[in-house]
Amino acid sequence: MRRSGLPAKSAPRSNRKTELSFFAGKPRSYRVLYQKFAFIQPRVYTRTMLDSQCLCINLRRAARGVSRHYDGALDGFGINVAQYSLLCNLQRLNEPSISTLAEAMGLDRSTLGRNLRVLEGDGLVMLVEGEDMRNRIVRLTEAGAERLKAALPAWEAAQQRLVDRLGAEKREILLKLLDELA
Repeated sequence: MRRSGLPAKSAPRSNRKTELSFFAGKPRSYRVLYQKFAFIQPRVYTRTMLDSQCLCINLRRAARGVSRHYDGALDGFGINVAQYSLLCNLQRLNEPSISTLAEAMGLDRSTLGRNLRVLEGDGLVMLVEGEDMRNRIVRLTEAGAERLKAALPAWEAAQQRLVDRLGAEKREILLKLLDELA
């Protein structure tokens, strides 16, 4: 029975042989489910976006694009761009308190705490008691330092691709503008 607006259940003749060999030895229900949902196609995102004069919308759109670029570079390292940034700041600050690290990164303590718990679960950071009971210190573990070191060449390559795309002059202008807004 064919539903209106949906393609016929059977595959085109050219793919039928491949389809039948794929289902060889599998229960009939596999083939039925495949045929039932074969019309579902993955969503494809295009670069056609609505124009906007809103600075916020455009900055967020650009940030998402840049994050995807760096996340793609860090794919094989088990960390994303936010985690890489956190590990870099942690290494630079050398055992800061949670408050100091949050302030340096421009994050609130609760957001930073959630991110730290993930990294702590992966063994990349360690939270230890500070001088008083209210203060917690964040330490980069040896595994965290190794992960950061391993990911650095991929990060630098991603950085260089963006610099090449923008050019040195536009990069400097962009950094100045972003600094003004931050």
